[in-house]
Amino acid sequence: MTVDPSRIVDGRVDILSLTPEELCDFFLSLNQPKYRATQMFPQLARGVSFAEMTNLPKDLRAMLEERCLFTLPQVEKKLVSQIDGTVKYLFRLYDGACIESVLMRYEHGNSLCISSQVGCRMGCRFCASTIGGKVRDLLPSELLGQIIAAQKDSGERVSNIVMMGIGEPLDNFDNVVRFLQLVNRKEGLCIGYRHISLSTCGLADRIRDLAAIDLPITLSISLHAPTDEQRSAIMPVNRRYPLEALFAACRDYYKTTGRRISFEYTLIAGKNDSEADARALADCLTHAFAGTGAPLHVNLIRVNEVEGTGFVRGTKESVNAFAAYLSKRGIVATVRRRLGADVNAACGQLRRSAAEGKAEV
Repeated sequence: MTVDPSRIVDGRVDILSLTPEELCDFFLSLNQPKYRATQMFPQLARGVSFAEMTNLPKDLRAMLEERCLFTLPQVEKKLVSQIDGTVKYLFRLYDGACIESVLMRYEHGNSLCISSQVGCRMGCRFCASTIGGKVRDLLPSELLGQIIAAQKDSGERVSNIVMMGIGEPLDNFDNVVRFLQLVNRKEGLCIGYRHISLSTCGLADRIRDLAAIDLPITLSISLHAPTDEQRSAIMPVNRRYPLEALFAACRDYYKTTGRRISFEYTLIAGKNDSEADARALADCLTHAFAGTGAPLHVNLIRVNEVEGTGFVRGTKESVNAFAAYLSKRGIVATVRRRLGADVNAACGQLRRSAAEGKAEV
């Protein structure tokens, strides 16, 4: 087997990023029976080290140690909410880079919010993740590794994935798609596509690429403003993909997949949370999707107050009023429950503090 160059990291095979079929070919290239892949794939998904794979011959395990990269993210720091048990992880990767994941506990199961990049280049002004820019993309193995590491640390199964952590998932398109396909494998972590949400700031061309693959995940669009002028002021991506281009891609996505798109709207006091803003948002959404039959859903989020942005959150009353207006216009509006408030569970702030050498967030 000639291993795909994208699966070679520092001269070694990134084995957790291989599909079971690729793993079979890899073992054949080592003059090993391909059933070794069936033995190994479930163990990789549980984070079992090569040394612990006692159903494999000792000499094979030594060969794998030499030729393959298999390291899980290490817990650099862990904050546990005293309010609701939410766990915020600062993970250190094999090369020393840090990312964040957040484990959230619900009655229906545990959700893990994972990162897709080290840093982010999208430049959204309200987000701590983008401060300092993008360092690199995460490998499929590093996306899987966050889930495996959280499960090993917590002793609990992760049943839902939210791709809303550090980074823009669609800016790391190929690795993210491979991760989605791997995490769904029944021989591995076996997390269903319908239990996965992916959030994008609005890369219109990649939304179409995602539609073409037609994975039944939930797509969320970080909208955050009802007009191009407002959105461009806080989200530079809007200059490349203004609202009409973004909505056209969303219409194509719905036409291809038939799946509802959720629009995320972060409410910033005095910037985008007035009744006029609610009216403008309702107007632009109903106009953009008129005649498509697409159900409209807006998830309202009170902004996280990140040092240096100058943005502050409004009152609960103003959020509820905004939601009520959208509902009156026939748009399903929900207010996101804020978990882990005492540990700043929104991604980016813990990594930033670590980079700056601060003791706490």
